[in-house]
Amino acid sequence: MLRRHFFLVGALVILGLMVVVGGLRMGFGAAAPEGKGPGGPGGPGGGVPVAATLVQTHTFNDTVELLGVAKGRQSVTLTAAATQLVERVRFTDGQYVAQGAVLVELKDAEQNAGVEQARARVAQAERTLERWRTLADRGFASKAAVDEHEAAYLTAQADLSAAEARRGDRLIRAPFAGVVGLTDIAPGALVNPGAAIVTLDDLSAVRVDFQVPERYLSGLASGQTIRARTDVYPDMVITGRIDTLDTRVDEETRAITARAIFPNPDGYLKPGMMIRVALSRGQRESLAVPEAALAVQGASAFVFVISQGEGPTRAEQRPVVSGARQDGFVEIRDGLAAGDRIVANGVNKVTGGQPVQVAETLDAADVARVQVASERPGA
Repeated sequence: MLRRHFFLVGALVILGLMVVVGGLRMGFGAAAPEGKGPGGPGGPGGGVPVAATLVQTHTFNDTVELLGVAKGRQSVTLTAAATQLVERVRFTDGQYVAQGAVLVELKDAEQNAGVEQARARVAQAERTLERWRTLADRGFASKAAVDEHEAAYLTAQADLSAAEARRGDRLIRAPFAGVVGLTDIAPGALVNPGAAIVTLDDLSAVRVDFQVPERYLSGLASGQTIRARTDVYPDMVITGRIDTLDTRVDEETRAITARAIFPNPDGYLKPGMMIRVALSRGQRESLAVPEAALAVQGASAFVFVISQGEGPTRAEQRPVVSGARQDGFVEIRDGLAAGDRIVANGVNKVTGGQPVQVAETLDAADVARVQVASERPGA
């Protein structure tokens, strides 16, 4: 009996403590500063802080981006004209060489001997011809005999030229000024006709061949200025010109090949590099918003328009029809009007109809600039 009363008293004491603690919590909650408790800006049901920007017009460049591959202004893979051992390599990898510079010497002992032999025949034929001419002048030799020895002399000279040409084939020269590539050729190596020795590229300018759909042919002309970019240097705009157009449109692809020349004084552009050529088709003005302000769900796109009427400021989810994307901006073809105030970024944190607080108003160009910088490689 005593134990039962003990448990009953304990339960009443615990119940009394719970009532007291609950009352204290309600008292402190009622005394909380305005705006810091539930229903204030920072509590549940308060407005979400957002940055706003205004819808305005932006200049869009109508361009067609075409892909091409960079090649040296002149490019060649040097080979040997005969099978022979390498005697000397007279360049280093990546070296700039002048036109006519000797790059590789092949063994030429046999060819040197052939040249000396041919020179001896020329000298002998020349002396014989002079003697017969002297005899003919004195009347002791016929004109036919002189002509015969003159032909022999000319034949000997031709043999000497052929011998010198064969010896010249043992010298691999640069056909134009440029930069040599990497090679594994070393003295003592055996080279065969047609086997690659080293590449040579004139990098003072690069040429880019790219395919242009025939529907854009009316906007192309030789000498036309064009601009391009590379994935390696995304911030660098390369300016060049169309050098020439092919004479035919491909019947299967319905495209014509255009060749552009881009100056390369600093050597940034390398043969084989992918070049993104922008073919301009004019400019136009259109409503635009920063890319960061546009939300996409499936095939639908929308922005959050900040509406302020009776009651709290809210973010209205509004569907839009988007168009071109350029320089961090998205073209808006329908759904917005100039001057509309929208959520500038962080749209994934906002829902339609949710109360918001405009913490700051940003210039649309600044928002777009940050978006472009964040998309760069390495950003």
